[in-house]
Amino acid sequence: MIRRGFWVLVGAAGGIMGYRRAASLSRQVSETLGARPKRPGAVKRHWAREAIRFTRDVREGMDLYLSRHADTPRPTLGRGANASADIQQDAKREDH
Repeated sequence: MIRRGFWVLVGAAGGIMGYRRAASLSRQVSETLGARPKRPGAVKRHWAREAIRFTRDVREGMDLYLSRHADTPRPTLGRGANASADIQQDAKREDH
Protein backbone atom coordinates (compact mmCIF):
# COMPACT_ATOMS: atom_id res chain seq x y z
CA MET A 1 0.00 0.00 0.00
CA ILE A 2 2.82 2.39 0.87
CA ARG A 3 4.61 1.51 -2.36
CA ARG A 4 1.51 2.37 -4.40
CA GLY A 5 1.11 5.65 -2.56
CA PHE A 6 4.72 6.49 -3.30
CA TRP A 7 4.26 5.86 -7.02
CA VAL A 8 1.04 7.86 -7.08
CA LEU A 9 2.88 10.81 -5.55
CA VAL A 10 5.79 10.40 -7.97
CA GLY A 11 3.38 10.28 -10.90
CA ALA A 12 1.49 13.36 -9.68
CA ALA A 13 4.70 15.33 -9.20
CA GLY A 14 5.97 14.25 -12.62
CA GLY A 15 2.69 15.21 -14.23
CA ILE A 16 2.71 18.65 -12.64
CA MET A 17 6.30 19.28 -13.67
CA GLY A 18 5.61 18.07 -17.21
CA TYR A 19 2.50 20.23 -17.49
CA ARG A 20 4.38 23.33 -16.35
CA ARG A 21 7.21 22.70 -18.79
CA ALA A 22 4.78 22.12 -21.66
CA ALA A 23 2.88 25.31 -20.78
CA SER A 24 6.12 27.29 -20.63
CA LEU A 25 7.26 25.89 -23.96
CA SER A 26 3.93 26.65 -25.64
CA ARG A 27 4.04 30.19 -24.24
CA GLN A 28 7.53 30.70 -25.67
CA VAL A 29 6.55 29.30 -29.07
CA SER A 30 3.40 31.43 -29.29
CA GLU A 31 5.39 34.56 -28.45
CA THR A 32 7.99 33.84 -31.12
CA LEU A 33 5.32 33.13 -33.74
CA GLY A 34 3.39 36.26 -32.86
CA ALA A 35 0.23 34.37 -31.96
CA ARG A 36 -0.49 36.61 -29.01
CA PRO A 37 -2.43 39.77 -29.78
CA LYS A 38 -0.56 43.00 -29.16
CA ARG A 39 -3.54 45.09 -28.06
CA PRO A 40 -4.88 44.71 -24.49
CA GLY A 41 -8.56 44.64 -25.55
CA ALA A 42 -7.90 41.94 -28.13
CA VAL A 43 -7.27 39.37 -25.41
CA LYS A 44 -10.78 39.81 -23.98
CA ARG A 45 -12.34 39.59 -27.42
CA HIS A 46 -10.32 36.47 -28.15
CA TRP A 47 -11.54 34.74 -24.99
CA ALA A 48 -15.12 35.81 -25.65
CA ARG A 49 -14.96 34.45 -29.18
CA GLU A 50 -13.48 31.18 -27.98
CA ALA A 51 -16.16 30.86 -25.28
CA ILE A 52 -18.88 31.33 -27.91
CA ARG A 53 -17.26 28.70 -30.14
CA PHE A 54 -17.05 26.31 -27.20
CA THR A 55 -20.73 26.72 -26.31
CA ARG A 56 -21.69 26.11 -29.94
CA ASP A 57 -19.62 22.93 -29.98
CA VAL A 58 -21.23 21.75 -26.75
CA ARG A 59 -24.72 22.42 -28.12
CA GLU A 60 -23.96 20.54 -31.34
CA GLY A 61 -22.55 17.65 -29.35
CA MET A 62 -25.61 17.51 -27.11
CA ASP A 63 -27.90 17.55 -30.15
CA LEU A 64 -25.98 14.64 -31.64
CA TYR A 65 -26.08 12.77 -28.34
CA LEU A 66 -29.80 13.29 -27.88
CA SER A 67 -30.59 12.26 -31.44
CA ARG A 68 -28.56 9.05 -31.06
CA HIS A 69 -30.03 8.17 -27.67
CA ALA A 70 -33.65 9.13 -28.25
CA ASP A 71 -34.77 5.49 -28.18
CA THR A 72 -33.22 4.63 -24.82
CA PRO A 73 -35.58 3.64 -22.01
CA ARG A 74 -36.59 6.19 -19.44
CA PRO A 75 -34.98 6.14 -15.99
CA THR A 76 -36.73 4.09 -13.33
CA LEU A 77 -35.99 6.36 -10.40
CA GLY A 78 -38.96 8.08 -8.82
CA ARG A 79 -41.60 5.65 -10.07
CA GLY A 80 -42.61 4.70 -6.55
CA ALA A 81 -43.56 1.29 -5.19
CA ASN A 82 -44.72 -0.09 -8.56
CA ALA A 83 -41.37 0.47 -10.26
CA SER A 84 -40.75 -3.21 -10.97
CA ALA A 85 -44.25 -3.66 -12.44
CA ASP A 86 -43.74 -0.57 -14.62
CA ILE A 87 -40.42 -1.92 -15.86
CA GLN A 88 -42.00 -5.25 -16.76
CA GLN A 89 -44.84 -3.50 -18.64
CA ASP A 90 -42.32 -1.36 -20.53
CA ALA A 91 -40.36 -4.48 -21.48
CA LYS A 92 -43.55 -6.15 -22.77
CA ARG A 93 -44.38 -3.07 -24.85
CA GLU A 94 -40.91 -3.06 -26.41
CA ASP A 95 -41.14 -6.76 -27.29
CA HIS A 96 -44.34 -6.30 -29.30
